[in-house]
Amino acid sequence: MIRRAALAWLAPMLLALALPLSAQEAERPEPPERIVAGLSRDDVDITTNFDGSDIIIYGAIKRETPIPPGQPLDVIVTVEGPARAITVRHKERRFGVWVNTGRVGIGAAPSFYVVATTRPLGRILNPKDDQRFRISIPLAMRAFSGQADVPDVVPYTEAFVRLRRHADLYRQDDGAVRLAQQTLFRADVRLPANLIEGFYSTRIFLLRDGLVTDSFRAPIEVRKVGLERWLYRLALDQPFLYGIMSLAIAVAAGWGASAAFRLLKRP
Repeated sequence: MIRRAALAWLAPMLLALALPLSAQEAERPEPPERIVAGLSRDDVDITTNFDGSDIIIYGAIKRETPIPPGQPLDVIVTVEGPARAITVRHKERRFGVWVNTGRVGIGAAPSFYVVATTRPLGRILNPKDDQRFRISIPLAMRAFSGQADVPDVVPYTEAFVRLRRHADLYRQDDGAVRLAQQTLFRADVRLPANLIEGFYSTRIFLLRDGLVTDSFRAPIEVRKVGLERWLYRLALDQPFLYGIMSLAIAVAAGWGASAAFRLLKRP
């Protein structure tokens, strides 16, 4: 009886506390400028002759009032591939042999990451919002795994980003987003040939005075099709059969090359 009485006494108080919060959330004003965006395609098929693809990201700024005075609007577009755990190792030559002298584990690093902007990123993005939304390339790596056995992890992450840049997997394209009359925008993003399967995330950010005022997100599915898909699934689902088939193809190719060489050597 005491427990029921206590609940009956507390219920109106809890309801009274919850109602103002719900009312505040319902009355929370929307951003004065909102993104209305789309993609030229939301899927990419990887075939045997796949050499990359282009994605057009376009949209408009929806506003109920005139364009605010002051600094012009800026737009940032990012495309991020599936994240993977990565171990970065440092090798040194000692006594004529290359040995590992240090390593850093990155818990989640995007397999592909590109940042396209209307103006140079460092001039339009506040560091606090960069930390919050993880927009710049160094912050796209989510977390470090395990205990680092080196005093400074920065050289390792810088080397990792440099290698990904050389492979065209990480890019920062300043000025690649075209913005017309602070209303219409477009970004052409080139996807390289060395993509992996999975869902890629597209993000669009609106900025004024270095602060993010609105954001938009859309997925892109990258998948293997045709022979590429069949071989990929065979390697994952039936690795023994895949190995036997690979060995048979290698033997047949070697025998065919040897037979052709003997025919060419005949007088």
